[in-house]
Amino acid sequence: MQDHIDFVVDQWRSAMPELDASSMAIFGRMLRLMKHLAKARAVALEPFGFHEGEFDVLATLRRAGKPYRLSPTQLYTSLLVTSGAMTNRLNRLANEGMIERLADPQDGRSMLVGLTRRGVETIEQAVHVHTETQNALLQGLDSEQQKQLSELLKALLVTHPGEATG
Repeated sequence: MQDHIDFVVDQWRSAMPELDASSMAIFGRMLRLMKHLAKARAVALEPFGFHEGEFDVLATLRRAGKPYRLSPTQLYTSLLVTSGAMTNRLNRLANEGMIERLADPQDGRSMLVGLTRRGVETIEQAVHVHTETQNALLQGLDSEQQKQLSELLKALLVTHPGEATG
C-alpha cells in the first residue's frame, strides 16, 4: 500500500537521485498526521467554544491537581508560549468564567490562575472528547504498535534540548 508521501519521496529520488530523501518519508508522514489530528481536534472541541491554545491552558491547570492553580509563568513555560500569548488566552478564559485570578497566598505580590467550577467541568468533558479523538486516529495500530511508536518518538524527542526530564 502506498500513500502520498511515497509519491513525493519517489519524485525526489527520480529528480535528484543523489539526495537521501528517507527523512522526508518520516517527517512528511508526521506532518500530515498532525494536520489530521489538528482538524479532528478542532471539530471535536468546537462544541466547547475553545480558541487555539485555550484547551491547553485549561488542561494544564487540571492536570496540576487540586486546587488546579498555577502562576502565569508556570503556565507559559509549560506550554512554550510567550507571556503575551498567555495573557490573551487568560483574558478570554476569565471572560468566559473558566478561570479566575487569585492572590498567591505564598507571595502577596504574585497572582495565581485557577480553574473555576465551570472550568473544571468543561475541561474534564473536553479531555474525554480529546482523548477519544486521538484514540480513534490510532485505531490503525494495535496496542503493541502504539507502544512501539510512542517509544520511538520518545527516543527521538529526548535528543533535543529541553525535552529530557529527570
